[in-house]
Amino acid sequence: MAQLEQSAAPGSEWWRTAVIYQIYPRSFADASGDGIGDLPGVTARLDALKELGVDAIWLSPFMTSPQKDAGYDVADYRDVDPLFGTLADFDEMLAQAHARGIRVIVDLVPNHSSDQHRWFQEALKAGPGSKERARYVFRDGRGKNGELPPNNWESVFGGPMWDRVTEPDGTPGQWYLHIFDATQPDFDWTNEEVKEEFRAVLRFWLDRGVDGFRVDVAHGMVKEAGLPDYAPVADADSMGGGEENVPYWGQDGVHDIYRDWHQVLAEYDGDRALCGEAWLPTLEKTALWVRPGEMHQTFNFPYLMTPWDADALRDVIRRSLDAFGGVGAPSTWVLSNHDVVRHASRLALTADNPQGEGIGPKSKGKPDPVVGLARARAATTLMLALPGSAYLYQGEELGLPEAMEIPDEFRQDPTWFRTEGKRYGRDGCRVPLPWNADAPAFGFNDTGASWLPQPTEWASYARDAEEADPASTLNLYKALIRLRREHGFGTGSLVWEDRGADAVAFRRGDIHVVANLGARPLELGDRVEFIVQSRPFDGTTLPVDTAAWFRTA
Repeated sequence: MAQLEQSAAPGSEWWRTAVIYQIYPRSFADASGDGIGDLPGVTARLDALKELGVDAIWLSPFMTSPQKDAGYDVADYRDVDPLFGTLADFDEMLAQAHARGIRVIVDLVPNHSSDQHRWFQEALKAGPGSKERARYVFRDGRGKNGELPPNNWESVFGGPMWDRVTEPDGTPGQWYLHIFDATQPDFDWTNEEVKEEFRAVLRFWLDRGVDGFRVDVAHGMVKEAGLPDYAPVADADSMGGGEENVPYWGQDGVHDIYRDWHQVLAEYDGDRALCGEAWLPTLEKTALWVRPGEMHQTFNFPYLMTPWDADALRDVIRRSLDAFGGVGAPSTWVLSNHDVVRHASRLALTADNPQGEGIGPKSKGKPDPVVGLARARAATTLMLALPGSAYLYQGEELGLPEAMEIPDEFRQDPTWFRTEGKRYGRDGCRVPLPWNADAPAFGFNDTGASWLPQPTEWASYARDAEEADPASTLNLYKALIRLRREHGFGTGSLVWEDRGADAVAFRRGDIHVVANLGARPLELGDRVEFIVQSRPFDGTTLPVDTAAWFRTA
């Protein structure tokens, strides 16, 4: 399969400075017209991503799956789900992306499989003590007759983290572990057969020409020996990002897995990369995932979760650069993804909203959309001036807000069902994209079908409408990505500036970058030459919730 340029000198690999665009395939573009996005839809829209200026795309799961959790429940790691097309469609998409100089990263889900995976079905039939069950985390229950779960762990999606099976002879039997939904049984990563299977899966996709993997739940694959009882604190981050010593998050054994995988990728030319989804309590612990010989990147979730506060933002940027730089890795920067409230809404929330909670019709502290968009544009203007690699989530380049008013009957996130509607979950950031203001389904397809309803007001966010508006969020993103590349902002370092308690300010060479997070306009001084503004303004006074890059005479 076609591959981009060969390996670069150490320290200059493409992933160190890349702008990577996350595609959530079922919501990106739908070529078949069935209401669900697909790989041919991605191929048809690659020119738009080339125009945006991104270096790579990361595709959320498209592998064979019953879709109980939107593809994060994989039944076959070596094929494409018919919802999204075929392996031939994948190969064509990959070739067309590479022809445009765009690298392709695929999502890998190694913590758990679907309960429809061949291995799990074999485990159910084989019974206790079998080699088939040893691939997953099966345990006998507690209580007189094993009627109680092996421990008290609670699923990320709500309810117990254990389900009991019926044995082949029809009697109640063992329990199996699932950090997420009951249809997503966890693999046992102490099992050598599991390790070898995933080495083979990596090579299957690397042989096809992919440029790397985003690893789902990278901090959850190893559990503490003995599976001790554990209860998280009230209102804890569901993915464990704020807690220490969680027995199913961030165990040391995961690092052995990634050192092994690093060697697999090193067999291939082209600087193939691993990026981990690891929700950890500190940046220092996050940086352990990207030590030499382990992963190449990991998401900077502490940065993503930082509120719109100048002190907090300065602190997380400093600590990120120190922690990642301390192990020789680039920091990554990210503001939105398929699991969190879109930052055009999140940055203007006025009430607590733990990760995974979501926003819906009855939520408290709903954001002001004008304030939210202004802050989102300013936050991105600041982020794309930082050294390292940046991740964008589809639709943020349009300034899309969270879809908050989805009727209950249309919701599909397992979180909604497992919490009996107490948590809205992630549907609001997964609504299909608007491409054309006057087309059916806003150009998502030609039929008007859409697996989640699109808000009517999204016509004003459609890509064709924004392309025609010089002040649009889309055109801001295009300018920021182009200027970031021209000025080499992906490499190097920054020099902090003091422009008051409410400003985040630094210099990149002779270019000043300032964001105003305060309640009053900020004077920038005389003889200012602006390079880019997060929103248009006249004069040299930086409005609130605004950022700019500029030179001074």
